[in-house]
This record gives sequence, C-alpha cells and structure tokens, in this order.
Amino acid sequence: MVWMYPLFPDSMAPKRQSSLLPQTKKPRLPPAPTSEETSRSQHLPKGEKEQQEAIEHIDEVQNEIDRLNEQASEEILKVEQKYNKLRQPFFQKRSELIAKIPNFWVTTFVNHPQVSALLGEEDEEALHYLTRVEVTEFEDIKSGYRIDFYFDENPYFENKVLSKEFHLNESGDPSSKSTEIKWKSGKDLTKRSSQTQNKASRKRQHEEPESFFTWFTDHSDAGADELGEVIKDDIWPNPLQYYLVPDMDDEEGEGEEDDDDDEEEEGLEDIDEEGDEDEGEEDEDDDEGEEGEVKDNLVKSRKDHLKELTLLFCGYIIKLAN
Repeated sequence: MVWMYPLFPDSMAPKRQSSLLPQTKKPRLPPAPTSEETSRSQHLPKGEKEQQEAIEHIDEVQNEIDRLNEQASEEILKVEQKYNKLRQPFFQKRSELIAKIPNFWVTTFVNHPQVSALLGEEDEEALHYLTRVEVTEFEDIKSGYRIDFYFDENPYFENKVLSKEFHLNESGDPSSKSTEIKWKSGKDLTKRSSQTQNKASRKRQHEEPESFFTWFTDHSDAGADELGEVIKDDIWPNPLQYYLVPDMDDEEGEGEEDDDDDEEEEGLEDIDEEGDEDEGEEDEDDDEGEEGEVKDNLVKSRKDHLKELTLLFCGYIIKLAN
C-alpha cells in the first residue's frame, strides 16, 4: 500500500489496494505423501514421474514466494504508517486553501466520471453546501478508515457533519457505520429518489440515479464499497486534478463560437470578393466609357475635317466658274 504520487496533472491519482482486504494467507506446506502415493509414483512412467516431481518442487518454491510476499506486506505497512503521519500537516494545509475556493468539492465530484454518475440534480444542489471533505485512516491503516463531509447550513438536513466509517468487526470481516441524516421536512432526497425511480419504471422513462445520500445508509457490502474506495484512493490524494478538469460543455460552446466566427469571416471574405468584383466591373465600365469618349472625339474631329474640306472644295469650284 505504498503511495505513488505521479506528476500533475497528466497522470491520475495513485491507486491503492483496499485497506479492508482479508489478511494475506499464510504459506501452505504441501501435504506429506502417503505410502500409497509414494508407491504409486515409483511405478509411474518416467515422463509422468518427472512431471509429478516438477509440480512438487513448484509448490515448494511458491510457498517461499508467499512467505516473502507476507514479509513484504508487513514492511510496506510500517512504511505506510510512517508516511501517513508525515502527510497529515500537508492535508490540513490543503484543506485550509481549498476552503477559499467556492464550490470546490461539488465541482470535483461532478467532474469525476464515477462519482458524477451517482449524482442527481438535487444531489448537486445539496452538495453546493459541502465545504470540506476529510479522509482519516486508522493508525494501523489496514483496519479501516473514515470519510467526513462538512456542510454549511442548508435547506436539506440539520447535520453539520456526515461521516461514514469502514472497519473490521470482531470476527475480522469488513463492516461499516455512518451518521444518521436528520432530514428537514419534505427534503429527504433518498425517499424522493426511490419515488422518482418507481414512476420512471412504470412509464419506462430514463431513471434518475439513486441519490448520492443513500450511500450513507447502505452497509450491505462494506468490503466492496466502490464510492468509499474512489473517494479515499482516487479523489482524496489529489482532488485538484478533478476540480481543474475543463467543462466539456464550455469547450463545445467555444468550438461552436469558433465555427460561427469562421463562418462570419468566410462571409466577410465573400462580401469583400463580391465588392472587389463590383469594383472591377465599375472599372471596366469606366474604361469602356473612356474608350467611348475617345471614339466620339475621333468621329467629331473627322466630321469637322470633312466639313472644312467640303468648304474648300466649294470655294475652289466657284473660282473656276468665274
């Protein structure tokens, strides 16, 4: 159960085995062969006899591996206990800083893929009043842990703190207990959730997820409590990585805005191109007008020249007549 802290934010939070897993099995010794089995193995064909001896040796080696695994678990537990104490001041400092960020924990839970699947709309509303989350592992670590949720005054329940504790009972089996939620009148989200689900099943509609707060009353399988393990082993070691997950809706909205901007720019380019074409046509018209004026001037000058020639010719004829 050694903590491995990865680089933030590209990697995920460290994963640890459940602290409530059954104890490591003691190395088992192979049963001593009976005289009948010994006699039978002596009469086996050579190939089968070698195979049987190999299996027996593998079992002996496996016992040594199991013994070392158990020894390693004990050593790792001692190291984990040491560093669990060293981490506490930093956890405390982090909680003080988180308290300065509004809606930190509800945002973290909503951004977590597994936890968000358990949240209905009213659960999210209630979790907006969540100000602090604390995970405390018991001193020997392997015997259990407790998760505390601290709330401001809210319209849903009277409790200031909701806790759920996981531990090993007297028989060594995992068990859990939690705070009884004192719901305000008409605000019990666990009952509202069941009513919504019944209506949805009758009408074959999409069912809302079971209320997040039913987790505090579910003690059916403490050794496989997925939500508790996710909070303890995934969220608690580094909640910031989930708080900082970008909102996909915002990204999609930004993408749509970018598309709109691109379309507007394309439209402006089209308008500019059309404007350039119009200006080109006007320039062509101007050119054509100028050419027309030149032609008209040439025609006029030619007419004037012919008129002058005609007058000169007439004058010459009159002179000849005289």
